[in-house]
Amino acid sequence: MNRVFIKTYGCQMNERDSEAVAALLRARGYAIVDDEAAADVVLLNTCSVRDQAEQKAIGKAGYLKRRRRTNPRFVLGVMGCMAQNRGRDLLDQLPDLDLLVGTQKFHLVPDHLDRIIESLAAQGPRPATIVDLAAEEGSQNTIRDHLPQEKRVSAFVSIMQGCNMSCTFCIVPKTRGEERSRPIEAIVEEVEGLVAGGVREVTLLGQIVTSYGRGTIPDRAGKSPFVQLLERLEQIPGLARIRFTSPHPRGFKRDLVEAYRDLSKLCEYIHLPLQSGSDRMLRAMNRPYNVTLYRRIVDDLRAVHPEMYFSTDIIVGFPGETDDDFTATREVFREVGYDMAYIFKYSIRTGTPAATLPDQVPQEVKEARNQELLALLEAQSLRRNQALVGTVQEILVEGPGRRPERFTGRNRGNRVVHFPGSDRLIGRLVPVRIERATVSSLYGLPEVEAIHEIAGGPASAEPARHSA
Repeated sequence: MNRVFIKTYGCQMNERDSEAVAALLRARGYAIVDDEAAADVVLLNTCSVRDQAEQKAIGKAGYLKRRRRTNPRFVLGVMGCMAQNRGRDLLDQLPDLDLLVGTQKFHLVPDHLDRIIESLAAQGPRPATIVDLAAEEGSQNTIRDHLPQEKRVSAFVSIMQGCNMSCTFCIVPKTRGEERSRPIEAIVEEVEGLVAGGVREVTLLGQIVTSYGRGTIPDRAGKSPFVQLLERLEQIPGLARIRFTSPHPRGFKRDLVEAYRDLSKLCEYIHLPLQSGSDRMLRAMNRPYNVTLYRRIVDDLRAVHPEMYFSTDIIVGFPGETDDDFTATREVFREVGYDMAYIFKYSIRTGTPAATLPDQVPQEVKEARNQELLALLEAQSLRRNQALVGTVQEILVEGPGRRPERFTGRNRGNRVVHFPGSDRLIGRLVPVRIERATVSSLYGLPEVEAIHEIAGGPASAEPARHSA
């Protein structure tokens, strides 16, 4: 009864939460398994950003409950945003759940599972569903454990929870609560521990990561708490790269822009949500910036790093979006030249102000606009990748690829690169000359001199070439 499978839906924050739960369970004596069919316990860590994500999780839970026919002691739990959003009402659809845990109670999952399993082992009546959805002060400090992984190179680090914004399309403030930040020292200590275990790159996570410490940690020397944190992480020996997601445009003051100039470990890749290129739509979304300000941020960042990589979030078909509004979005999309983007067709989220707005856009219009931006993104991504052919990129080697003797890693701009290599390169920064590009990937050869140096002695030949 101690084999647990965790299925995660949604964002990187959810992935990090699942990882923390897995670490806590393993410390309690549970086995974390990769095969759902081999598990005695299945936990679904859910997402509520879109209705489709909730419906997938509900469908999965409905399918999994059949396991009870052959294993009466099978345990099924739902955690995370959908649990927080739907609350006890979710039990009307899923009455067979054993566990329903909200976003501030992940750290109590081991205790709850212990009670459920002990009750089932006693062969008494099946216990009532455990529901734990209440807010808990200090819960942001509980997401700090990591599930050990062999030769781990990159790690997510949660620095805060919650959101104080009121975007009209978003359910996150309801599911994650108000902003709550961890102390700088606690984050630094966590990252130092990760680096000691072989991690070379961290990605800082928060609902609005650039709001870190707002109202609780004072500015110093004109620098926000978030930039202070970045400067502390820059000083950690052995840490090679720092990334973060997701920020908000209003967080890009001069101190953060200059951090991209001054901090060598801060990668020149930015996820900068736009949502819409129409000021009218931004007001309807309650986004506190306009397109002029957004363009200025992009220009300022490119001024300190001309080769800056940009990704973004876009919503097409927000209520009331006209052809002119979409054209404005498309023009900003083209002008910035995003290297990557998450393009969403607006879907109604019950409980948000936008759900009751008039002039809902027909589904076929949303689909057409979505496809138009996807085609533009593909062209932009290919153009950027092709521009890298012939250049030498610094690659953090993550591990073996799918093909024999081929390894993968990412450049500082978060582009996936495939190249011939060996296990000794994992976790190393390797210069790779790019020889070929596709829309989503780059292919190249490590520089011979670098391979010789990493190998600890002279080598007699160039790395073998392998077909992509």
